Amino acid sequence: MTAPVISTEDFRKFREFFYRKTGILFEDSKRYFVDKRLQERIVKTGSDSFRNYFMQVRFEACGSELQTLTNIMTVNETYFFREEYQFECLVKSMLPEIIRRKAPGEVIRIWSIPSSSGEEPYSIAIYLYEYWPELAQWDVELISSDIDTSILQKAKDGLYNTRSVQNLPPALLNRHFEAQGNGNYRISQELRESVEFTRVNLSNLEETRQYRGFDVVFCRNLLIYFDALSRTKAADVFYEALNPGGFICLGHSESMSRISSVFAVRKFPHAIVYQKPEER
Repeated sequence: MTAPVISTEDFRKFREFFYRKTGILFEDSKRYFVDKRLQERIVKTGSDSFRNYFMQVRFEACGSELQTLTNIMTVNETYFFREEYQFECLVKSMLPEIIRRKAPGEVIRIWSIPSSSGEEPYSIAIYLYEYWPELAQWDVELISSDIDTSILQKAKDGLYNTRSVQNLPPALLNRHFEAQGNGNYRISQELRESVEFTRVNLSNLEETRQYRGFDVVFCRNLLIYFDALSRTKAADVFYEALNPGGFICLGHSESMSRISSVFAVRKFPHAIVYQKPEER
């Protein structure tokens, strides 16, 4: 079956629909990327036109085809210890402040979104194990979420290639990973069990409402795919998710100050992060 042509009108209809569902807005420069993946799914599902396929996606009760589309439309590229200075800031500046506000026995909660294939949340876990001496005295809950169900399964499997682990010091690679052959490494079972992976759509308030009581949020290199309105909504979600005095870390090219005025800028020795005001 020959893939049908996606017209400019088709692209715009799909772009608007996908934006409403996910908060991700495809610029015209992404037209080839979007068209190609739409055509792949039209052929795969046996639809004979964009119109029929689009009707299926919009009105399918179970939403499985929309989830498949979301999985292939989202970009998942990361590696261990990416922007490591923020992890250093976590253990040397943010956590010391957080535990001063905690009573003995309280849980420290960290949310990493998007999880992608797991490199970021596992990097956080490794950093805590290796560089935060107080870990033995505190119970840390590490949640990592993504909208892409297939990438979440990959994260749970914990299997990585040489490129993903290239920034890890050899000693940490040997300590926390097991070589699988063909240049692949599997992260230890202990670390796999230290992260809880969940699916969430950041644009769906019903889904994000359960995410509360976090002390730190890592949301790096996601908001660059959102437009101004979706970024503001995401900032509101993170504000509600954080405890008073909690911190949020964004990617190096992102700035919460340009998105929302509800967070204070904190300039620590290793990184600039954003803080929810403490209750007075």
